[in-house]
Order: sequence, then structure tokens, then C-alpha cells
Amino acid sequence: MTRKTMEKPYGCFLLLFFFIIHVLIHSGTALTDEEASFLTRRQLLALSENGDLPDDMEYEVDLDLNFANNRLKRAYIALQAWKKAVYSDPFNTTANWFGPNVCSYKGVFCAPALDDQSIMVVAGIDLNHADIAGYLPPELGLLTDVALFHVNSNRFCGVIPKSFSKLTLMYEFDVSNNRFVGPFPTVALSWPSLKFLDIRYNDFEGKLPPEIFDKDLDAIFLNNNRFESIIPETIGKSTASVVTFAHNKFTGCIPKTIGQMKNLNEIVFIGNNLGGCFPNEIGSLNNVTVFDASSNGFVGSLPSSLSGLANVEQMDFSYNKLTGFVSDSICKLPKLSNFTFSYNFLTERLR
Repeated sequence: MTRKTMEKPYGCFLLLFFFIIHVLIHSGTALTDEEASFLTRRQLLALSENGDLPDDMEYEVDLDLNFANNRLKRAYIALQAWKKAVYSDPFNTTANWFGPNVCSYKGVFCAPALDDQSIMVVAGIDLNHADIAGYLPPELGLLTDVALFHVNSNRFCGVIPKSFSKLTLMYEFDVSNNRFVGPFPTVALSWPSLKFLDIRYNDFEGKLPPEIFDKDLDAIFLNNNRFESIIPETIGKSTASVVTFAHNKFTGCIPKTIGQMKNLNEIVFIGNNLGGCFPNEIGSLNNVTVFDASSNGFVGSLPSSLSGLANVEQMDFSYNKLTGFVSDSICKLPKLSNFTFSYNFLTERLR
């Protein structure tokens, strides 16, 4: 199948040429806002109207190539589209991304298909710390056997394509430390097997969907984005052992339902605009080892129920507006090694 292309002014080709040269010269450095904006626009031009897979997704397949099965052929289409969306690859990570043997591509891992052990499929992508600049094309939705997608510490820009909703086997999704934008990537809500979600250190914004806490996740890393909403009451349904809200723009109170998080081991609220009083239900978090609520606007006193946190090792309530006393029962928690409550209006009182 062929795709018709529109003629573009010669000046546009010159602009693209000089931009690519600029990127190559500055390989390995942080993207400027202008470069990130350029890559985002390039991605949006590549997306169909609804952001899903294009109808002619297989138009560029070389008819002379042979594939062991159709899933590897689809993976080839996806990875070739991704390679074309790369504008800077300082470590030449994708240098061997050519030919039909996609299982030999650097950062691409194959395994027997879950539904047919007799065939090999692309089961994982790991491009962590590759410092690649580019975007995610919609063709990546063809990687329907992928269970692990790790691209942290790169310079990827743009949005998470809607076509990722087709990756229904996704188990670990890590796009942290990039330049992704837009609202919370709701495609993650459609993955039934997802356990690990890491989207920290990006530019995601807007509200946090309450449904995220309905999922059977073990780790939820949301920190260092631009989310601004209340923390949903559904947090009490979460099965996660680690949740980080740090350095966003969350407002309101910590929901009382937090006490229902029986698997919770670490929770971090540092650097938001949260306020109100701490709910007594915090004392029900029997498995918590780390609780950090520093640098917010919490008021009132520390709840006496904190004395029930038998496994807590670190607590930080500094830089708030707390008043009253810190009881000796909190200070003598059996595993507590680091307790910070400075820059409040608190007084320690032994009892």
C-alpha cells in the first residue's frame, strides 16, 4: 500500500535540516523549550485525528523482508517508525535497528508469546538512560505483546499516544525523567495487568483521575509534574506499597480513606499545596516505613494516632503550620530513626 505525500515548501526542508544539525551538535544536552516544542509538534503531525493507529500502518514494509511470524512483522513496523521519530541518539542506541531480526535490536527483548509458546514476540523495551531525543509514534501500539516499557532518563517529548491502549499486557511502564506533556496518560487505566507506573519528572498536568487508585498497582510514582487537583477519596482503595505525590500542585486535605491502604509502605506528599489537619486515620497505616508531608500548608496538631505506626522509620512534617505538642509516645516509636518537625510551631513535651 502506498501513502500520498503532500508537497512541502523548500524552506520547510531547510528548517528541518538545520534543526537536525543543531540537535546533533548539542547531543547529550538537555533540550531547550524550543526543541521540545518542535518535537511535540512533529509528533502531533504524525498522529491521526483521534491519536490512534493510522489505517495504513503497514504501508512501508519492505516486501523483500521475511519475518518468523506476523507479530514480529508488526514489531518491525513499530520500531522503524520509532527510529524515524528519533532526532538525537548520542550513544547510537538505535544504530542496529535495521533488518527483520528485531529481537537483535539493542534495548528490545523477545520471549515466547504468552498465548503461543511456539512463537517469539517482542515482550519488552528497555532504553533507560539512552539520552535519546524524539517522540513516541502511534505505531508503537502494534507492540501488543510488550509487558515492560522502560524509557526513563531520555529526552522524549510530546504525549503518550492513544494507541498505547492496545498494549494490554503492560506490566511495568516507566517513562520518568523525560519531557512528556499533556494530561495524566489515561491509557494506563486500560491496562489490566499493570503493576508499576512511573511517570515522575515530566510535565504532565491537570487532574489526577480517581480511577488510578482502583487499579491493582504496587507502585505509583507521580512526583515532579504539574498535577493540580485534590487527592481523590479513592486513594483508600489502592493496593500500592509506594505512592509519591511530591512536587506537584495538589491541594486540599489528605483523605480519611488513606487509613484503608493496608499495603502502604511509603507515601510522600512533600512540596505541594496541601492543607487542613492530618486525619487520625493515618495511625492505621501499620506497614508504613516512610511518611513525608513536609513543605505544605498543614495546620492543627499531629494526631496522637501516629503512636500506632509501629513500623515507621522516617517521618517528616517540617515546613508546615502545625501547632501544639509532640508527645513522647511518637518519639519513642520502636523503629523510628528520623523524625523531622522543624519550621512549625510545635513543642516537644515528654510524657
